[in-house]
Amino acid sequence: MKYTNLVFFFVISCFSLQAQTTFYISPNGNNNNSGGELQPLANLIGARNAIREHRKTTTEGQSYTVIVKDGNYIMQETFLLTAEDSGSENYPIIYKAEKGAHPVFSGGKIIEGFSINSDGLWEAKIRESVYYKWKFDQLYVNNKRATLARTPNENFIEIDSVQEQIWKQGRSKVAEKAEQKLFFSKDAFKLLSKINEEEISQLRFKAYHKWDYTLRHIDAIDKESLSITTSGNGMKPWNKLKKGTRVVFENYKDALDVPGEWFLSQKGILYYMPKAEETLENTTIVAPVLEQLVSIKGDASKHNYVEHIRFEGLSFEYCHYKIPSSGSEPNQAAAKLNAAIDVKGARNVTFYNGEISKIGQHALWFGKGVSNSVVENFYMHNLGGGGVYLGNFKALGGSEHTHHITVNNNIIQSGGQEFPAAVGVWVGHSSDNNITHNDIGNFYYTGISVGWIWGYAPSLAKRNTIAYNHIHHIGWDLLSDMAAIYTLGASEGTVVENNLIHHIHSYSYGGWGMYADEGSSGIVFQNNLVYNTKTGGFQQNYGKDNVVKNNILAYAKKYQLQCTIAEDHKSFSFTNNIILFNEGMVAKGAWDDVNADIDYNIYWNESGNVYDFNAHSFKDWQKKNFDRHSFLINPNFKNPLEADFRFKNRKSYEKINFSPFNYSKAGVLGDKEWKSKAKLSDIILKQFDDAVKQNIELDPDRG
Repeated sequence: MKYTNLVFFFVISCFSLQAQTTFYISPNGNNNNSGGELQPLANLIGARNAIREHRKTTTEGQSYTVIVKDGNYIMQETFLLTAEDSGSENYPIIYKAEKGAHPVFSGGKIIEGFSINSDGLWEAKIRESVYYKWKFDQLYVNNKRATLARTPNENFIEIDSVQEQIWKQGRSKVAEKAEQKLFFSKDAFKLLSKINEEEISQLRFKAYHKWDYTLRHIDAIDKESLSITTSGNGMKPWNKLKKGTRVVFENYKDALDVPGEWFLSQKGILYYMPKAEETLENTTIVAPVLEQLVSIKGDASKHNYVEHIRFEGLSFEYCHYKIPSSGSEPNQAAAKLNAAIDVKGARNVTFYNGEISKIGQHALWFGKGVSNSVVENFYMHNLGGGGVYLGNFKALGGSEHTHHITVNNNIIQSGGQEFPAAVGVWVGHSSDNNITHNDIGNFYYTGISVGWIWGYAPSLAKRNTIAYNHIHHIGWDLLSDMAAIYTLGASEGTVVENNLIHHIHSYSYGGWGMYADEGSSGIVFQNNLVYNTKTGGFQQNYGKDNVVKNNILAYAKKYQLQCTIAEDHKSFSFTNNIILFNEGMVAKGAWDDVNADIDYNIYWNESGNVYDFNAHSFKDWQKKNFDRHSFLINPNFKNPLEADFRFKNRKSYEKINFSPFNYSKAGVLGDKEWKSKAKLSDIILKQFDDAVKQNIELDPDRG
């Protein structure tokens, strides 16, 4: 009996060994090698091709592991995987770092050959730019994003007026082709007076308006009328360029006037103005080349998926976003950008324990026809666009619907560096996703955006879970109409819970903790701690049957709660919440007419006895059948001004059946090193506080 078992074990062991094939890659490898540990291949493409060839030699199922040795890998082309590169549930394909290694895959090129000219600028003649017209729109100096030469260096120029001439309307409310003239004051226009005709073809402007951002090239400058002319799409009627819109001009040599700025001339000369601590010897300058680093490309419509692929411990950096000749028309959430890592038509694809940084666009997009996939323990930072994007702009059903994606325990920070309307995590027409335990900070628009329908039209953004995320230092003073968590459209089954949200600000209106925008319906907001916002812990524009319960909403500067549009149906219920403040109104908006259940809440004004409920006293508010069983009492937090929202005792919160929750569980999980990486630098924290202070002081009524 023992002999039989031994033979059986030996046979199974041999089968397991045969079912596993390992290849190695190394920066010193060669794709003509065998791929063994002593004869490694050179890169991911070499490993992919080796797997393809090996499969031709066997009819049995095989799992493949590609062991990636330590070092820097310069990518000459996008790493593309198609359906033929799939694994299976029993035989996956894994690309993983060798134990203890931290391999980095770069789509960039080190720029060398700099000299110092008579103006103190560094300059280098780039052969590829001279002979092949290679252009790049981002540049990195010692791993940091450099600033393309701009005017003004701080703050903005404001538009004085705008004239638009429509050339072709088309069927949309937004004209297909149009020309705009932007007029400026005499003082503002002085900044453009030194631009010569040769530079106009490179010159472009960036405009920041409401929740959007426009990047356009310039057709002409008229010094007599103090105007510039630009062309492209017509302006969106609901968000036009207008008087007071803030603008910067960039990409011309005369604007190269402060340390840290760069400019690439049409003659292929790269100029850089060094910072005080930078020398030619201690500085590395990298221009991004590849416009996509990884592409996983299946065809869900034909059920031709890429499946069972896992990336583990790999870092990706330097991906170029090429500015189109048309510029970048305003688009909410910068949703028209591509991603450095793009996944389409795929199932069971995992990205684990890696890094994406120094890119011009979004980091990772699980697009059309992706399901049951994961991104976990990834550090995404220094992003031109956003972090993780899920789904599509259109409501695609069947095999092309994106669903069941896990975005867990990632650090997603310092995004929107090129396109400020980008968000940390975006969910379009995508369902049944889990977005949990992420740290999202230092974005200019929104932390997490869910849904892509304005109003009550059918939406496929259902049953999404947004839980235990730490979302902070969002908005700054650049864009408006934004929030830490932003929702759109019918989203039945979606739950927003146990999130820690703080330091949310905006240029003018907005800067909410949780924002149920147009048509948001069927969403539960519960057990969230929100503090230090500009215009409220919760705002609903309009929607249906949302539930807001058992949240702590504290220290909004202007209003604690907002609602915009009253409708005949029930908009939301607001119960068992604690609202703490020391300035501003309790509620502002359409409260006099809104259909909502509001009761069993605590309100406490630390600064005195003034409680302004949309210009009503608390007694008059209760006469409207709101908060009949609510209290104006101290909730007895331990030290809320220092962000300690634990309770001293149960005396107050038990009166409203509030259930304490442990907000310290929000954010990333793991060891001290991983958690410390999630902390923004003291410099960023101070800059955020300074921006908020300046924004309020310049216009306390703005918003």
